[in-house]
Amino acid sequence: MDDPVSRALEEIKSALNELQVQFCIVGSLASSAHGVPRATMDVDLLTRISRDQANRLASTLGASWSVDVQAANDALRHGRAFNIFNLPAGLKFDFFPAFNDFHNAQLERATTMALADGTVRCPIASAEDVVLAKLQWYRLGGEVSETQWRDILGLLQAGPLDSTYMRTWARRLRVDDLLSRAFAESHVHPRS
Repeated sequence: MDDPVSRALEEIKSALNELQVQFCIVGSLASSAHGVPRATMDVDLLTRISRDQANRLASTLGASWSVDVQAANDALRHGRAFNIFNLPAGLKFDFFPAFNDFHNAQLERATTMALADGTVRCPIASAEDVVLAKLQWYRLGGEVSETQWRDILGLLQAGPLDSTYMRTWARRLRVDDLLSRAFAESHVHPRS
């Protein structure tokens, strides 16, 4: 495993497992794992991490990582994301705390898949959950990100996906109009 990205992924996975932190990869790396490749220099993680676990993360990872423990604690206290950096790979890891039912569903439905050069296996959010999360981000971003929209359409086309599950959550997340639009634009006709 000579690839610095693979090494960083293996180190973060090992550290989180050692600290017993439930996590899954979301965002662009998850999209790539589901067949919609996109270059990215960050890894988004949905986690059930406590402040105590965040405090121990720096020592568990070691000197090749930059972890601002105070910033992590402040972010977790307010239910916000924080990031850490793998210095050799120049890779940023964004930690998103799980705090609602949709986050819990993503963590429970995640499956282990190969990443990077194929040597690292990590839990990855399901394609359905990646679409739903990207629809949320697209809405929160003012519905202007062509990159997010392209990812959404690509994931739908890569299918097949559980449209019943997606429609149920899309209503709960108030993105059902966007999901319908994405189905129409992707020329995917889900069974109702």
